Amino acid sequence: MPGLWNKKLVALALACLLAAALGFFGWTLTQPNRDPFKAGAIADAPFPSLTYGVQTFLWWDGGRARVHLDLVRLMSFSHVKQTFAWRDIQPQPGVWDWRQADRILGEIESRGLRLVVRLGQSPDWARAPGALLAHDAPPADLSQWRAFCAAVAERYQGRVSAYQIWNEPNLSREWGDQPPDAARYVELLAACSSAIREADRAAVLISAGLAPTGTNNDHALPDDVYFDHLYRRGFQRYIDVVGVHAPGYAPPEIGPDDEETQQRWFTFRRVEDLRKIMLNYGDEARQMAILEFGYTIDRLNPAYQWFSVTEKQQAEYLERAYEYVIANWRPWVGLMVLIYLPDPGWQPTDEEYWWSILEPDGSGPRPAYITVANMRKVCGDFVIPERASDGLVALGKVKAPICPA
Repeated sequence: MPGLWNKKLVALALACLLAAALGFFGWTLTQPNRDPFKAGAIADAPFPSLTYGVQTFLWWDGGRARVHLDLVRLMSFSHVKQTFAWRDIQPQPGVWDWRQADRILGEIESRGLRLVVRLGQSPDWARAPGALLAHDAPPADLSQWRAFCAAVAERYQGRVSAYQIWNEPNLSREWGDQPPDAARYVELLAACSSAIREADRAAVLISAGLAPTGTNNDHALPDDVYFDHLYRRGFQRYIDVVGVHAPGYAPPEIGPDDEETQQRWFTFRRVEDLRKIMLNYGDEARQMAILEFGYTIDRLNPAYQWFSVTEKQQAEYLERAYEYVIANWRPWVGLMVLIYLPDPGWQPTDEEYWWSILEPDGSGPRPAYITVANMRKVCGDFVIPERASDGLVALGKVKAPICPA
């Protein structure tokens, strides 16, 4: 009889264990994926924490470059993104003009800031014969482009934090008014990448940010389609970080799958769609950089008014976007570049005028600048607490803290 009871107890125990195992298995199937974007896979992150950057226009600065860089420092941002245009540095074959680049880098370094260089903007002499004078165009001879990238990297070895190679090649207006061509962009990327790596192995290489768009024709390719084409051509071999753009067409928390979303690319969280493409190609260990993001307050141009926000909303949405990234996208998003500290020459008829967080005429900051400067900054374990709304006054007399670069 005791033996029979022992057998029954063993059987009961096994049944309980089986039920518990099945229950746990069923529970795990119903739970959300705790790491849907494989944040835990990020290895040797080029940007070890969330990195705060802002895009500037310091080349033809009208005397305001120092003021703007002081304002970056006051924001507690650590990085400045500035275009080093090929047409300005090498206006003619064999003619090099480093004066502005030297000045800008010196001013940045004197404030303890780091530089992200955007490379592009071919000179007329390097474009294909008959190419339209578009905003940008790929060079006819990639060896000349490679020589330019090498010259910049050699001159500023160890002084440039990262290089962004080209900008928005999925738009024809950034590709010589030609149809976007991912294969040609990868060739351009490879030429520049190899030159920089030979000259400055410590520099971080970032692919061009892509313009979010639903257009699919000779004028533009959707960012996700173009992104997939880049992976099919192995572009990741030539970069350390994947570049993306995330302009604000909707409140930052709204996702591509939410009911309020009319088009997936409208959302700040469009970045998540692109991250999923990276995972599909097994590239989960690579970090992303948001190279442009912001919200426009355009009140003049009908083409942009449909997603324009108020100045108060611009300020609120920017802070909420940062908080969303802090809570959900670290560490697979490292560098975030806010647009813009403006070119002093911008006028209200210019689209960029309305994305700026300062008044381009120098009359003062917009509410977005005050909010972003005062919001908390989270850089790994290093946190700069939120400041009072009048905190800028006090910090104007002392050096504002910045996140470790």
